[in-house]
Amino acid sequence: MTNRTKFEEAYGFRRSAVALANWRTAPFNRWSFLNVGELVPSARIEASSSEAEPAIADFSALLGETLSLSNGTETVAAFLDRSSADALTVMKGGRFIGDWFAPHMQPGNRHIIFSISKSLTAILAGILEGEGRFDPEAPVTAYIPEATGSAYGDATVRHVLDMTVSLDFEEAYLDPESSFARYRRATLWNPGGGDEGLEEFLLSIKRRPEPHGDVFRYRSPNSDLLGVLVERASGKRVPELFAEKLWAPLGARGEGAITVDRVGTARTAGGISMTPRDLARVGEMMRQGGVANGKRVVSETWVRDTTTAGSLEAWKRGDFAHLFAQGRYRNKWYQSGKGSYCGIGIHGQWLFVDPASEVVIVKMSSQPTPVDDPLDHDNVDFFEALVRMV
Repeated sequence: MTNRTKFEEAYGFRRSAVALANWRTAPFNRWSFLNVGELVPSARIEASSSEAEPAIADFSALLGETLSLSNGTETVAAFLDRSSADALTVMKGGRFIGDWFAPHMQPGNRHIIFSISKSLTAILAGILEGEGRFDPEAPVTAYIPEATGSAYGDATVRHVLDMTVSLDFEEAYLDPESSFARYRRATLWNPGGGDEGLEEFLLSIKRRPEPHGDVFRYRSPNSDLLGVLVERASGKRVPELFAEKLWAPLGARGEGAITVDRVGTARTAGGISMTPRDLARVGEMMRQGGVANGKRVVSETWVRDTTTAGSLEAWKRGDFAHLFAQGRYRNKWYQSGKGSYCGIGIHGQWLFVDPASEVVIVKMSSQPTPVDDPLDHDNVDFFEALVRMV
C-alpha cells in the first residue's frame, strides 16, 4: 500500500498529477490556481511595503447566517461551498471586517484572478493617461504601427478599452480546435506553445465586417493588446508598471505575479495572481475615487468615467446583457446599473464594489467550469445580500 503524501492528504491527488494540460480543470485547479508559476512562466510584481498584514478578521459568525438568493435561501457557508470558493475578503468603510479561506488556501497565498487582470491593466492605462503619456482616443497604430492590416488597424484605443473592437474571434474556452486554443498556446497556458508568441497572435486576428464601437464583444485578446499598448506608451514592462504605479501606492503587502509568453509578453487579459487583501485594496482605491493611503493613484476623472460612462446600447447588443440588464462596460470594468461595479474573472473570481454602502468584496474560487451563467447570477445576489448584512 502506497503511503499518502501530505500534499495528497490536503488535495486528494499528487502534485505529479497536475500538468499544463489539466491545470484549469477540477480538482487540480484547487492547487494550481494558487501556484500558477509552477506551470506557466511568470514575472514577479514586487511589493515595496514592509508592513505586516493586519490580523485576519474572523468571519466565522457570519457563515451560519441565511441569505435570500433569487432561487431560495442558503447559508453563507453553504453558498461558499457550492460555488467552489477559495477565499472571501470584505472591507467596509476602508477596514477589513472579514476574511474566510477554504482549508486548502492560507492567508497570504496568491490566487490567479483571471480576467480581473483586465480591470487592473486598465488602471495602468488610466494612470498613464493622467501623466499625459496615453491617449484613449488615439488609433491603436499610433502605438503599434505593425497593427496595420489586423483587426486593430482601424480601431482606436477606446474600442480596445471598452471591448467594442469588431474582432473575428470567439471566446471558446473548451474547444481544443478553436482559435482560442491557439491563443492559449501562444500564451503558454496550453501544451504545444512556443512557436508563436502572444503579440504575433494578436496581430494576426482579422476584423469582422461590422464597424467598431457598436457592440460589446467580450474578447480577451483586446486586453492582452492593452498590455502591449501601455508598454509601448510607457517604455516599461507591465510587471514593472504594476509594481511602481499600483502595488507601491496601494501599499500592497504581498508580491504579485503575471504569466508571460516565450519572450516575456505579459498576459494582461488574465494572468495576474495576487492576495485577496491586495485585490480588495484595489477596490477600495476605486471606491475612494482613485486615492489610496491619502495619495492619488489614478485621477478621479478616470474613476468617474470608468464607473459611470460607457454605452448602454453597445452593452445591450453584447455578450453579457443577461448578467446586468442595465449594465455598461467601461475601461475593463463592469457597471451593474445599480451603482455598484466590479471586475470579473472566469472560474469564479470577483471584485465587487458598492460605493453606497462603502463595501468592497473579493471572492476567489476554483469553479470546475470557466463560465457558469446561473452561478454568476447567484454570485451577484450573494454580494448584494452580503452588502446588506455587513
